[in-house]
Amino acid sequence: MSTVDTSQPIVFRPQLAALSLFGSWLVALAVFLSGFVIAEPAPYELFMVALIGLWALFGLKISRYVAPLLTLLTLFMIGGILSLTTMVDLTEGPMYMAVSGFLALSAIFYAAIIEDRYQRLRLIFNAWVAAAVLTALLGILGYFGAIPGAENFTLYDRAKGAFQDPNVFGPFLSVPALYLIHGLLTQPIHKAPLKIAALLVLALGVFLSFSRAAWALNLFCVLAFVFVMLLKERNGLFRLRILVIALVGGVFVVGALLVALQSEQVATLFSSRSQLVQDYDGGHLGRFDRHRIGFLMSMEKPLGIGPMVFSTIFPEDEHNVWLKSLTSYGWLGFFSYVTLIIWTLSLGFRFLLLERPWQVYLMIAWVALIGHVGVGNVIDTDHWRHFYMLLGIIWGCAALEYRHRRAMRAGWQP
Repeated sequence: MSTVDTSQPIVFRPQLAALSLFGSWLVALAVFLSGFVIAEPAPYELFMVALIGLWALFGLKISRYVAPLLTLLTLFMIGGILSLTTMVDLTEGPMYMAVSGFLALSAIFYAAIIEDRYQRLRLIFNAWVAAAVLTALLGILGYFGAIPGAENFTLYDRAKGAFQDPNVFGPFLSVPALYLIHGLLTQPIHKAPLKIAALLVLALGVFLSFSRAAWALNLFCVLAFVFVMLLKERNGLFRLRILVIALVGGVFVVGALLVALQSEQVATLFSSRSQLVQDYDGGHLGRFDRHRIGFLMSMEKPLGIGPMVFSTIFPEDEHNVWLKSLTSYGWLGFFSYVTLIIWTLSLGFRFLLLERPWQVYLMIAWVALIGHVGVGNVIDTDHWRHFYMLLGIIWGCAALEYRHRRAMRAGWQP
């Protein structure tokens, strides 16, 4: 007779389930904190370091499906560390690389925990929406001086919410906007008013950031996401609903923007920022001239020149993520980064239209990542926290798909 005590696993299953649920809510809190980065290190960094460490103690697993992400980000970091050897002054470089390493680790963490339990995606996106609405409200109220300490939520007469830069604040709102739009398109109509109100807050926040990149990013993401939804849902009634909601939503957004433009301050800044090419873009050593010269210089610097050195040679930073990867991470970092982006986008594309419980989250993250890659041509997205979340979400969803296929081949449902 067997002497194995089969009662022990049963005793611990409720405890493990409770621990998993607690961990999931901690992840949601971390995502919520990502919307508040006024100073560094931000609460998000401190909390995530503790959370990743705690999760590692309780068995964080990196599967073979997430291993390529780990490998590419490791090579990217090796390139960055090698670039430090070219620097004369190491005052700030090591800390910059430490932040890069943390963000790379956060992408791997998100991928691993999503693969472990896909239900965490809903918590992640709901927390992202909550953070976006709150930080957008802070930016709007701060812009109009409607709250004490309003200057903390604006920069150069532009709304920045609880961020350091309007150019990060605006793009942060893109994913929550898509998630709300999906809810409008797929959920019962009685849930629409709250989502419409939240969307108006996000739209006004993006507008008042006066970031041309954020305007373009959010517009692209909405149009691309609606297009993907039309590919997914071929039902005529659903397409009619998309048309009606798009028209009504457009009227609401335009109305809100027209109200905002009644302010002379808003109208003046909008007139200035809406110009496609600003004074600092063109001309000698302008943004685009720096890109050209910087790429030519990088061809002679296999190890790069080190982080934040570019701005000591030229009037401003790179403002181009591809050039940034060359100057701060060398050729190794550049090729690792390019490979990572191509691999990530191809993964998302392959699984985009498959009916899965995690499909909507993959679609949103994939569309948003394409937009962010485009924005990276004119802005340094190197240290954007939510960019690494997008990477983790897509790789986590891809890992879920591989596990699902493996389970189906084995003849059972995961």
